[in-house]
Amino acid sequence: MNIAFFLLPKQEVVWLTMDATLRQTLEKMEHHRYTAVPILDNDGGYAGTLTEGDLLWHMKNNPQLTFEQTNKVKLSDVQMRLSNKAVQIDANMEDLLSLAKVQNFVPVIDDMNRFIGIVRRSDIIDYCEALIVNANNSKKEMAAG
Repeated sequence: MNIAFFLLPKQEVVWLTMDATLRQTLEKMEHHRYTAVPILDNDGGYAGTLTEGDLLWHMKNNPQLTFEQTNKVKLSDVQMRLSNKAVQIDANMEDLLSLAKVQNFVPVIDDMNRFIGIVRRSDIIDYCEALIVNANNSKKEMAAG
């Protein structure tokens, strides 16, 4: 199965650049109710995934930082503590599944590391559920027939 089937294209994904501020990030994540967002570099390449935990650790480690000052902190100053890996668009399903076990979404890149979208874990689970249901229905039909 081609993973492009599962791709949510970049135009439909909430993402930020390293130049975004901490405040912009907090507001965007709150608005969309996301716990993690892909971060892109200035060339449109995938730079990593920023999580709520990264933001909380940054604020904990910078106790002088007030909410009013969050508009002065760039994401490039925030450490991303998890290494969420991306897959290339021509990756196989096994690669996608192994990452989806530990990531809410899997970023997808082209052969020049440009971010082209994500595959959501929920879409993969829905697909696998449909396969199981279809297989069970086929078994029941064969047993009845």
